[in-house]
Amino acid sequence: MSTAREKRYSPKERVALARSPKRPNVRVYIDRLFDNFFELRGDRLFGDDKAIVCGVAELDGIPVTVAGHVKGAALEENVACNFGMPNPEGYRKFKRIALQSEKFGRPLITFIDTPGAYPGKGAEERGQGEAIASCLYELSNLKIPIIAVVTGEGGSGGALALSVADKIVMLENAVYSVLSPEGFATILWKDAKRSGEACEVMKLTAYDLQRNGIADEIIKEPKGGIQESPTPVIKELEAYLKKELSRLMKTDVNTLLNTRYEKYRKIGRG
Repeated sequence: MSTAREKRYSPKERVALARSPKRPNVRVYIDRLFDNFFELRGDRLFGDDKAIVCGVAELDGIPVTVAGHVKGAALEENVACNFGMPNPEGYRKFKRIALQSEKFGRPLITFIDTPGAYPGKGAEERGQGEAIASCLYELSNLKIPIIAVVTGEGGSGGALALSVADKIVMLENAVYSVLSPEGFATILWKDAKRSGEACEVMKLTAYDLQRNGIADEIIKEPKGGIQESPTPVIKELEAYLKKELSRLMKTDVNTLLNTRYEKYRKIGRG
């Protein structure tokens, strides 16, 4: 049954809130949620992609690996991080750090906020599809707890590469979809101006995704979005992460992997 909070905004309005440049980016969450963050850079093959940040930190005294898409708060930062659209070296950096987290037994926490992977010629030449697929393969088998947090846009495979997880938590106005509403409208109706209609059809809101068994938890936001009052939202997210991390760390590896497998096998079964 729909709630009043769910009806507060239309899917189109939630997409606009998810894309707001005033919305906190991943570095705000890292600063507010974790202690002793140490950034790790480079894919050891081509370079360092600023559209994905990776590092080690502590959450309530527990060593963890943290990674996420980076959107800039201003134009200069957005250009530097390619507006949150990673190249293949970004995904290879993430894979390298994720495998390192398994080696040292650190749980992995990811933050999702991207319109999608960068579709440029150079990215394709350097193996964009393979880099994303390799992330999916490795995450599905990592013998550590994984929690993914969708904070803004979750666009296509570029988002999925960081979100094969034991638990997926979404902020209330975050969205997650197979592609952008504009792209969906262009493909289906040959008219990008029908993107608002596409938002309704795509079932991309946090409430839609929870009903369909994809999102496990929704973190409520104030009226106007998290940008209006971030502290209570971040505190609620922190409490959720601590609770779930504690539970997942007590789960034996076979149960962890089997439950993760079943979670994704059930998606789309109706």
